[in-house]
Amino acid sequence: MKLYVCWGTFQTIRPPDGHPCHNAYQALRMAGHDPEVVKVRGLGIGPRFLHLMTDGRREVERLSGQRAVPVLVTDSGEVLSDSHRIIEWAEQNPAGPPSRSTPQANPAGPPAPPTSEA
Repeated sequence: MKLYVCWGTFQTIRPPDGHPCHNAYQALRMAGHDPEVVKVRGLGIGPRFLHLMTDGRREVERLSGQRAVPVLVTDSGEVLSDSHRIIEWAEQNPAGPPSRSTPQANPAGPPAPPTSEA
């Protein structure tokens, strides 16, 4: 799963709901997902002549048909744009328990080294 964001997932004072990239990332984390975060940088909002295109913005446009982020690409290949749609998807698709093939950490820690008896 990849989450394409602007410059990061930090919160900003941006009415009415804060920073969209942060909101999408937080919703995914709250739902138990650990997305790969791809920082596209540049600028993809406002009048098109003001857009500052980067390779990341071009990738977002290729995937979603738009230059604005956040954009989520799920493990199944579904592409979602707009933080509200990503938040809704995260709430409806919480991460399941780890599969049986996923190795689990030993809660007791690593095994003790062998002791030599004299």
